Amino acid sequence: QVRLVESGGGWVQPGGSLRLSCTASGSSDRINVMAWYRQAPGKLRETVATVTITGNINYAESVKGRFTVSRDNAKNTMYLQMNSLKPDDTAVYYCWADDSWGQGTQVTVSS
Repeated sequence: QVRLVESGGGWVQPGGSLRLSCTASGSSDRINVMAWYRQAPGKLRETVATVTITGNINYAESVKGRFTVSRDNAKNTMYLQMNSLKPDDTAVYYCWADDSWGQGTQVTVSS
């Protein structure tokens, strides 16, 4: 089973930027799909972005034009560049791959 470790969360003012990273280890197979999810207090977990090993990408409508997902297959690492952050982006962000979840990293956007 793959192990996922996220990093890069924190506090930022509205309009600011953060970059999340997710590194996968423990799998001898190539990981086809990696994804970012988020869960705000009192809300369901939702998909933020997905990226396949061939580079196909999808975004949630709420983050299009502000967030950019990418991955470095050689490093088994996925990134999420988040720009123009809004208070509504406040959530715990989770990495998903190969039916495994990371521990989550808190992102807080407030003034």
